[in-house]
Amino acid sequence: MATPQKTLIDLENKFWQSMVDQDTDTALEMLSEPALMVSAQGAMQFDHASYRKMAEQGTMVITSFELSDMEVMFPNDATAILTYRVKQAMATKGKSKTTEQVMHDTSTWVQKGKAWQCVMHTETPVEAGHKLH
Repeated sequence: MATPQKTLIDLENKFWQSMVDQDTDTALEMLSEPALMVSAQGAMQFDHASYRKMAEQGTMVITSFELSDMEVMFPNDATAILTYRVKQAMATKGKSKTTEQVMHDTSTWVQKGKAWQCVMHTETPVEAGHKLH
């Protein structure tokens, strides 16, 4: 039987894979509505229709990812916070040239019934010259 930590790590990996596969329906199954995201572009709240538009009409796509240094904390039985480092490759849609980025990310998941849904995600770029371990 999977531990709660493994379940959440598996969900986080599944969400990232849905972005690589451009499988918006799978991503939406895992997103709370509304959900929040904080990135270098600022904070935004979005619903499922807005996420679908961003995912399907956006100019950039994630082509690969590698999650590491994963930590899972449970403030209560129905809330999980994941922190990790991600090495991601991105490309302009339809192009093959990729750009690699390393980020520190967090995701907050809440349990709704038997399912876990991501309610908030943050990403912070790792500063140039920051020691990667």
